Amino acid sequence: MTRSIRVLRVGQRYVRDERTLTHLCLVSRALGAESIFLEDAENDVLSTLEAVNRSWGGDFKAVLGTPWTRVVKDAKAEGRSVVHLTMYGLPLQDVISEVRKLDRLLLVVGGPKVPGRVYHSADYNVAVTSQPHSEIAALAIALHEIQGGEELKRVYEKSRLRIIPSSRGKRVLES
Repeated sequence: MTRSIRVLRVGQRYVRDERTLTHLCLVSRALGAESIFLEDAENDVLSTLEAVNRSWGGDFKAVLGTPWTRVVKDAKAEGRSVVHLTMYGLPLQDVISEVRKLDRLLLVVGGPKVPGRVYHSADYNVAVTSQPHSEIAALAIALHEIQGGEELKRVYEKSRLRIIPSSRGKRVLES
């Protein structure tokens, strides 16, 4: 099955944490998502992603400025299932077999104060744990579980750098 996964980050922190947004983007990219929607981000985040794509390959995209309500509406119109990752949802282990059957997904993660409408517009509200945790960790675990580890085998097209696995040291192939 060819699966298409997009990510949506809902909500803003009062003090922006650009590292959190950058890490959400990097985890999304590295673990198999094709794009992430951010309501707002600094140009540094986009510059980092462009540099990563140039060096490590792939064509991961960050889309800025689209309201979350529009992203969810568009996703549903194109047949995507909306999976909201929240500590208040059903346990991931209880719904993962059903979610793995879906081939077009929008994974929604949020910072503090996610609007109640997100819960009602999601097809699935899923918890990786029912304890406070990072949206970055929730996203990483969900991406891994949904894809059953296959995302770890992915080869990125047009990469200038590639890591050569090694039990000791750092080996990088430059092309």
